[in-house]
Amino acid sequence: MAQQQPFKPGISMAGAVDLEALKHKVEAEPGEAGGAPAAGGYVVDVTEASFQSMVQNSATFPILLLLWVKSDDRLFPMAKALGDAVDKLNGQIQLARIDIAENPTIAQTFQVAGAPALFGLIGGRPMPILAGLPSPDELTQIVEQVIPQLVAVAAQAGVTGTAPYMEASNDSSASGDGADSAAAGLDIVPPAHEEAHNLALQGDYAGAAAAYEQVLESDPSDQLAARERAKALLLARSATANVRDVRTAAADNPNDVEAQLAVADVDMIGGQIQDAFDRLLDFLAAGHKADIEPVRQRLLEYFLIPDDGDPRVARARRRLATLMY
Repeated sequence: MAQQQPFKPGISMAGAVDLEALKHKVEAEPGEAGGAPAAGGYVVDVTEASFQSMVQNSATFPILLLLWVKSDDRLFPMAKALGDAVDKLNGQIQLARIDIAENPTIAQTFQVAGAPALFGLIGGRPMPILAGLPSPDELTQIVEQVIPQLVAVAAQAGVTGTAPYMEASNDSSASGDGADSAAAGLDIVPPAHEEAHNLALQGDYAGAAAAYEQVLESDPSDQLAARERAKALLLARSATANVRDVRTAAADNPNDVEAQLAVADVDMIGGQIQDAFDRLLDFLAAGHKADIEPVRQRLLEYFLIPDDGDPRVARARRRLATLMY
């Protein structure tokens, strides 16, 4: 079995020197046409507090990192084009945006003095893509060629997980007024979910799961909180797992329930829902009756994640019931 190596990100905040001032700090007011493009979908906003979580996540799925200033309306078309391109790939890559005016230490970490700057981030290793505003042709090249190339390079490195989908932010400073958000069909985060939602956006999945658990203690019928808690627990366990090592361990230890649960997690994060269900159900069918309870608990958690009415869930529930008796 291959020995898992400790995760060693190529970026560290340790020893970063604060900038006295950004050479390209823009004082422009937000644009008049609805403000900066909102985070949501596969677009997240990152701060110094959530920076290391983002770096660790890049060991599971590739990240396109945009260093920008969210009050500079010159950057809005670029941010929107990048966000649209990433969302179309359905989690194969995530766009992480960092406002370097609010987080100057990160700008120092990447040795940039102005916005915008664009990097690819795979396995904690940054790859410079662009410094300065791109021309229309350059932006088209980034959208049509560079982003798919990042996904391909990540796949070659074994970074093939799926980025988590986040509901659109309801931050009025980022997305315009509430009416505009409603008209665009954006889901509004329930007030009781705000703490958990924000923790998830920052990459603190364990904290998000605990916060959703508190919501469920107050309202056990909150199906959205139950679903988001299940997703957060999944990511807290396995978001930074080495996919190759997990699969090797499962193949080498077919009777080890923890190894099978771990690879099922990897399948779920990668969007291979049927594979995750079948792996655990087949494990029970192979005679591992002593492991029914941990497998049942994990499957019940998984069943909350797909959309309501997903036929795969109904089939898996029926098979689980059969195997338990």
